[in-house]
Amino acid sequence: MTGSLPHHDGSALYVSTQAPALGDTVQVRVRVPQRYGPLTAVRTRSNPDHEPRWSDAVLVSSADGWDWWQADVVVENPRHGYRFVFVHADGTVHWLNQSGLHAAETLDAEDFAFVTTPPPPAWLSAAVMYQIFPDRFARSAQVDQHPTPEWAIAASWETPVDPVLPGRSQQFYGGDLDGIIDHLDHLEDLGVTLLYLTPVFPAASNHRYDASSFLSVDPLLGGDDAYRRLIDAAHARGMRIIGDLTSNHSGDRHEWFQAAYGHPGAPESDFYYFTNDDNTEYATWMGAQTLPKFNWASTELRRRFVEGEDSVVAHWLKFGLDGWRVDVANMTGRYGDIDLNAEVRQTLLQTVLATNPDAILLGESTNDATSDLQGDAWHGAMTYPSFTRPVWGWLSEPAGTPWLSYDGEELTEPWFFTQPIGGIPRYTARDVVAAMTRFTAGIPWRVRLGNMLPLDTHDTARFETNAADGTMPLAVGLSLTVPGVPVVFAGDEFALTGADGESSRTPIPWGTEGDPIVAERLALYRELIALRHAHAALQTGGMRFVHVDDEALVFVRESADETVLVVAARGDLSVELDAQALPGASQAVDLFGNVTLATGADGSVLLEAEGPAFAMWALPGVRLAS
Repeated sequence: MTGSLPHHDGSALYVSTQAPALGDTVQVRVRVPQRYGPLTAVRTRSNPDHEPRWSDAVLVSSADGWDWWQADVVVENPRHGYRFVFVHADGTVHWLNQSGLHAAETLDAEDFAFVTTPPPPAWLSAAVMYQIFPDRFARSAQVDQHPTPEWAIAASWETPVDPVLPGRSQQFYGGDLDGIIDHLDHLEDLGVTLLYLTPVFPAASNHRYDASSFLSVDPLLGGDDAYRRLIDAAHARGMRIIGDLTSNHSGDRHEWFQAAYGHPGAPESDFYYFTNDDNTEYATWMGAQTLPKFNWASTELRRRFVEGEDSVVAHWLKFGLDGWRVDVANMTGRYGDIDLNAEVRQTLLQTVLATNPDAILLGESTNDATSDLQGDAWHGAMTYPSFTRPVWGWLSEPAGTPWLSYDGEELTEPWFFTQPIGGIPRYTARDVVAAMTRFTAGIPWRVRLGNMLPLDTHDTARFETNAADGTMPLAVGLSLTVPGVPVVFAGDEFALTGADGESSRTPIPWGTEGDPIVAERLALYRELIALRHAHAALQTGGMRFVHVDDEALVFVRESADETVLVVAARGDLSVELDAQALPGASQAVDLFGNVTLATGADGSVLLEAEGPAFAMWALPGVRLAS
């Protein structure tokens, strides 16, 4: 049974510190079901300098049918992996790592791991993030002072989004930063604590990822003064705000690129990958000529952009930002046989820590991000395979909405998150758990807690577009209870739809809050976000699955102070769990949902519901001793 196997994770319940230094001795604990033995030995195996190191665990306590074993691990490398080995009296040997319990030796890459870089600020794990695409969030009274730029196709707030070129990048609604200030009451009421704005730099597109400068805010958004007002207003409400930076490329109108284009002798010439002698041909992001790719071998580029107190990165942190989300971080510094990614991301972190140690650094890596998320730089990532994509596969019923190419041609083979696989795949709850495990097994626990958990973003369709009937509470609930940082893309709380990453960039329909569907969705977000804030176990507690089948997943977020039980079922649910799987269930307090929880005299637990259903309960904290 899933809930009655040996378990360890990187949370405070199992490790003595979240911020070890090289040379520190850390106590690690593992909980073992008493019926799992008898055991003749429990050990840890580390691999410092790629040479195995062993330590013996001792039995330190027993409670509720579990034995707790503890061992010392000396942290000898900046990323120090360790695993547990269980030796049974009958000669059976099992290995426990982040991917689970195994009968054979396991990969070092999936070991539990300490990291010795400074930990992220504590506020990150408690944050609820809200992503804003500035052009589409809100217009302020000042917006009429900003004339439509020459590149833009003006649109009224009610105009449908045009998902194909040229409207795709040039349709201009005129949302501005003061418009965000005007609606901070809405965000505060929702429970948002962290604002993430896509780029605010001057550019020749509505998305502004083609920046023409990194040293000023687009006057169309209100300029630097409006940014200052927004940051100050957010901070006054206890909210934080992070920016979006394109470390992989600039726009072709960028002042650095303009200085280098056609000028081989310019100091900025080595900022980019020019491929001919007169600097008129160059490498780009994904073939987009408006997005020339940076060459991070340039020491001057590093100095101006990411190194030290005079860099772009430091400038805006000193201006008041609380961190950065770095666009296409996975591609930064990588080009053919060149790979400078680690150097760039580590330099970014050094500058962030030197400028504001309380700031965060998140990187975008839309597929498997494991190799870049080893604790040397990113506090977490915007990534999709460990949460977003599997949840879509389980809880969607594709509606047959036409998928369009960039130039308006209907696609015969729908894409799924940049994958031409015929649309949304069909997953079970078992598949969801397998994907969560597969794509987090190689990531240190502390970094996993910083990974973003969006249901959708400005680069995807809206989840609502294809959500199966009754599954929104499951999807929203999981985003707020799985380890990581929950993310609300502006408009999700208004039940907006959109068939792709362009159609999802819909202007917020302010004034529709009284619509029954919108009111219901707003209430759902408010209630679940409030529970996230109220229960620290949902922020930093360990995670243990207690039941998984095709239709349902049941897990707990645990700490010494409290346990939160979470049930998500797409279909009808009837599951019986023994007392060992859920100690303290007889004291469960309802928090949310419509699932019946009943306990027997022997401590067994029965969970029943008509699906789809999502529910949460508060249970006592984990006991290490009777």
